[in-house]
Amino acid sequence: MQEPGARQRVRATEWKLKFVDEADPRRALIVLLPDLRRYARFLMRHATEADDLVQDAIVRALTALPQYRAGSNLRAWLFTILRNTFYEQSRRRRTEQAILAGHATEDTGSAPAQQGLIDLDDLQRTLFALPPLLREALVLVGAHEMSYEEAALICAVPAGTMKARVSRARGQLARLMAVAEASPVAAPAICVPLAVP
Repeated sequence: MQEPGARQRVRATEWKLKFVDEADPRRALIVLLPDLRRYARFLMRHATEADDLVQDAIVRALTALPQYRAGSNLRAWLFTILRNTFYEQSRRRRTEQAILAGHATEDTGSAPAQQGLIDLDDLQRTLFALPPLLREALVLVGAHEMSYEEAALICAVPAGTMKARVSRARGQLARLMAVAEASPVAAPAICVPLAVP
């Protein structure tokens, strides 16, 4: 399930970070931008929304830069900011949708416009069928090759909880893929259209 080349990207990022001056975490932030974007892409369904999320997280990180302690894990700190930004935006969206639903008229029965959306491969569709907490755990440990401890630090949970989330995510992912393979009719039920990157 591991993304091809993920291990090489992680090693390359770690290698680049060795040559970045710890006194200037802004340079290290630039090195970590591709990792942040990949993580945001797994959290959000559309590439443009993922880019917006990364931008918001970077703005917050630069604002909170004086709070960063030199020598601590910058990657985990940035991923935590990105994750917290994602959950804050999700809560805000739910609140806005609830308010708008209360003010909606009866004539708003048309389906939303879906421009530029296509189906991606089965793995990505089933990955987005997972609940966000499980998808997040699987992406951090699987795709980003973080240790359970580092992923737990980002999610602010104990390492045991992270291990349990990854295990549940793998189990659900296997079941969803088995259903999709066994029944071509059941596959559309888990399809989620995604924007072209």
